[in-house]
Amino acid sequence: MVRLKEVINTMVERLAEFASEVTRVSDEVGTQGKLGGQVSRSRARSTAIAQVTKAVALGDLSKMIEVDAQGEIFELKTTVNGMVIRLRKLAEEVSRVSLEVGTLGNLGGQADVPDVEGVWWKLTNNVNKMCLNLTQQVRSIATVTTAVAKGDLTQRIEIEVEGEMATLNDTVNSMVQQLNTFASEVTRVALEVGTMGVLGGQAQVEGVQGTWADLTNNVNKMAENLTAQVRSIANVTKAVASGDLQQTVQVDVRGEMLDLKNTVNSMVQQLYTLANEVTRVSLEVGMEGQLGGQAMVEGVEGMWKVLTNNVNMMALNLTTQVRSIAQVTKAVAQGDLTKRIEVDVKGEILELKQTVNGMTESLSTFAAEVTRVAREVGTEGKHGGRASVPGVSGTWKDLPDNVNNMALNLTVQVRTIAKATTAVARGELTQKCVGVSVAGEILDLVNTINSMIDQLAVFAAEVMKVAREVGTEGKLGVQAEVQNMSGVWQDITYVVPRIALGFLRRRR
Repeated sequence: MVRLKEVINTMVERLAEFASEVTRVSDEVGTQGKLGGQVSRSRARSTAIAQVTKAVALGDLSKMIEVDAQGEIFELKTTVNGMVIRLRKLAEEVSRVSLEVGTLGNLGGQADVPDVEGVWWKLTNNVNKMCLNLTQQVRSIATVTTAVAKGDLTQRIEIEVEGEMATLNDTVNSMVQQLNTFASEVTRVALEVGTMGVLGGQAQVEGVQGTWADLTNNVNKMAENLTAQVRSIANVTKAVASGDLQQTVQVDVRGEMLDLKNTVNSMVQQLYTLANEVTRVSLEVGMEGQLGGQAMVEGVEGMWKVLTNNVNMMALNLTTQVRSIAQVTKAVAQGDLTKRIEVDVKGEILELKQTVNGMTESLSTFAAEVTRVAREVGTEGKHGGRASVPGVSGTWKDLPDNVNNMALNLTVQVRTIAKATTAVARGELTQKCVGVSVAGEILDLVNTINSMIDQLAVFAAEVMKVAREVGTEGKLGVQAEVQNMSGVWQDITYVVPRIALGFLRRRR
């Protein structure tokens, strides 16, 4: 631009000098009359040339020397008119290029002024060089800023410039560098927080000001808020996973995070209510034995409602099953062996149902068999009967075995006693209850019977002795000596000798 200024000022000075010389020649020719009889025509020519050069000096390039001329004046006319045409072309080209580059933004334009030489060629060349440099500089800046707009922060302005363009280059390059650092830090924080789950990250961008500083601070504040929010929600969900339903999200949030906070807190509250209800029902049903309890959790939906319904269904099924089992076992306890568990069950409860029903069936068979054996042995006097309860084991097998052993022992004992007492009834006092294992009251009975038989044998022998001596041999005063006799046997022992003595006296 300095060079252009110098060229234009030189051109104006030369045009002024040229106009001054033309005026001088005109004055000499026209005033002093040094060219003879050409005075009036020369004045007209001088005036035309002066007007054109003055118009050029004033920037009006529309004027041309129109007067007729010959010789040196014609050459001057041709030179001036050629100069005006070239200046006009130069002005048009410079104006066009300036308009395209400076106003329309069409870079790359060049002034095309043919047949110029000297200063005019330099002027045209300088204008084109200026346009070329400006085009290169602007396109370099445009390339970098376009790359930034597309997210490519690796481009830099490399063209060599001076002055304010150098300052602009440094500013743009510094901006791109800061943007690159900012993007790297934001990407790092986003990767740490959003992908790797490393909360608490902060973007570190040194030397930024204005919007970039605000943007960095906003990103850091966003990361800090997100960290606080996520950690608060994580603490609550971790507490829930650990069985602590007292924690809630307390952090101050807005928008979707507020919706998430409310959702989590509502979930925790519903879980707390659900846990309390399930605990209450479990305590009532499982510990206190209060069947029929149901969990009441209002406002739940989806899986929580399904879970509540499943708990209630489990409690209801368990109540039905336990009550059915209780009815059967209560009936068994009351001696009613006709009841069976009829409720539809599965799994281990089915096994329990089958076990209880099998137990009841075995008890029913056992009771029937014991009743039959007891009736046969105790009522009908049919000894030798045995209880038959197939398919039992453990205590249920031991019970029929014990009953059968009892019946067998009782049969042997009764038959032994019956044999001895039958012999006594037949007058055979030599049979005793021997060869049978007895204990307790049966042993006392056996001892009593055996003692009775012994005493009866002694009694019979003494009575026969007294009867023979008194009744046959006539020995009076004979007494039956039977030790340890009491009751009727003692009375008979006392009476028999007297009867014999009375009988003997009557005979005499």
